[in-house]
Amino acid sequence: MANSAPQELTTAQQELYDWLSGFINEHRHSPSIRQMMAAMGLRSPAPVQSRLRHLQQKGWITWNEGQARTLQLLGEAQQSLGIPVLGSVAAGGLVETFHDVEEHLHLQPLLERRGLFALTVNGDSMEDAHIADGDVVLMEPVKELNRLKAGTIVSALVAGTGTTLKYFHLDGDQVRLEAANQRYSPITLPAEQVTVQGKLVAVWRQV
Repeated sequence: MANSAPQELTTAQQELYDWLSGFINEHRHSPSIRQMMAAMGLRSPAPVQSRLRHLQQKGWITWNEGQARTLQLLGEAQQSLGIPVLGSVAAGGLVETFHDVEEHLHLQPLLERRGLFALTVNGDSMEDAHIADGDVVLMEPVKELNRLKAGTIVSALVAGTGTTLKYFHLDGDQVRLEAANQRYSPITLPAEQVTVQGKLVAVWRQV
């Protein structure tokens, strides 16, 4: 998208954008269409989707239509995220205490690219991969299944079951989804019964 200033919004569009900004700042992920409907007092998704399309056309958000969780704010709420890198830390002994900021780790380029979306983790099946219940995982959409590396952590939609976060393995025409917890058995299904939505980019733990 061009770097021109966002276009002026109507009252209804501004109301939705302001609510989205507050929600995302609080929860660190975008809301569902149903949550937007409730916040705006609407009974149908059509007006929300129309407002989202206009917000995108006017340069205030990015959004993959039909995938509410891919929504990202631009416009005035867009901020350059910079985390100070204060030095190094030893995994064994101790290092000198840091005093001065050496540089900043900028996250905004990561958040702007590749249509990233976020999911909240429910359950403990990936706890041995240090992904806990309540964590928010940042996912990159997957377009080509056969280009995924074995062992990649993915969010996968299993027909008739729902979405699950697991290690991915492709064995011929079979997909095997493995947990990072010995209490859960692998899920093996024909590839056509599994839709891989995204691969893991980062984990956000709210404390």
